[in-house]
Amino acid sequence: MDEFYHLNKDPKAPDAKPTWVNWNFGKHSFAANDARQWAAWGVDYLKYDWFPNDVAHVQEMTDALRATGRDIVYSLSNTGIYDNASDYVRLSNLWRTTGDIVDTWDSVTRNGFNQDRWAAYTGPGHWSDPDMLVLGRVGWGPNLHPTRLTPDEQYSHMSLWCLLSAPLLLGCDLANIDDFTLGLLTNDEVLAINQDALGKQATQFSNVDGKIVYAKTLEDGSYAVGLFNRGDAETTITLKWGPWGNLPTERVGMTFRVRDLWRQQDLGDFKDSFETKVASHGVVLVRLIPTETHP
Repeated sequence: MDEFYHLNKDPKAPDAKPTWVNWNFGKHSFAANDARQWAAWGVDYLKYDWFPNDVAHVQEMTDALRATGRDIVYSLSNTGIYDNASDYVRLSNLWRTTGDIVDTWDSVTRNGFNQDRWAAYTGPGHWSDPDMLVLGRVGWGPNLHPTRLTPDEQYSHMSLWCLLSAPLLLGCDLANIDDFTLGLLTNDEVLAINQDALGKQATQFSNVDGKIVYAKTLEDGSYAVGLFNRGDAETTITLKWGPWGNLPTERVGMTFRVRDLWRQQDLGDFKDSFETKVASHGVVLVRLIPTETHP
């Protein structure tokens, strides 16, 4: 397939749907041949990259991969079409929901904080992908540079991707990884939120003045909650149990043990609410663990 394309919109019809030009699928398909060759080579992961991801060609490669008998992870890239989400679930293992990410706060927040509509389609075996992690030394070829994200922005980036149950694809130079980046990528309690067997995607239940709270239900009945500060100054964020997207109304009045996952320490038992300071562009990532079975 020719990968060259651009968006062509009729200026006389600004609300019209865009049309795509200068791309096309070839007359002859090599999907089956390619899949057999990849299987023979021992390939484990296919990133199939074109846009728009039309269902017919997704299906073609799905059938070709399955026919090889090899378990190959099938990733669609990029910018998945939301109306095709149910087909992506059926036919692939993960699909890009965004354009390409870069190592800036604007890019990370644009990709990460706009995923709620995909939550219904995320689960074991099929995952929404807001693109790779831009932590550590990143870039192209020999032109690598330390990520432009501040330390607090890096904590936010990793926390949000774990809450979203996003694929944790590393875009950094692993041969020259620094201690700070290694710590970000190897905190067992944080990774457990991403790897939780229930496979839920966190959703946003509060967004006021740049104070954003995400929550997801975990398999053991506890909750992972991220309190994010998109503002330019430190602020205080209050979390109240109650009728939000992932924490049922019957939790009102319950006491939770609140555990800080980055610091790996308990913060105490709290009833009805929890309040904390959050650095600019930073996050406090906690796990709420019920201390009683009834309100």
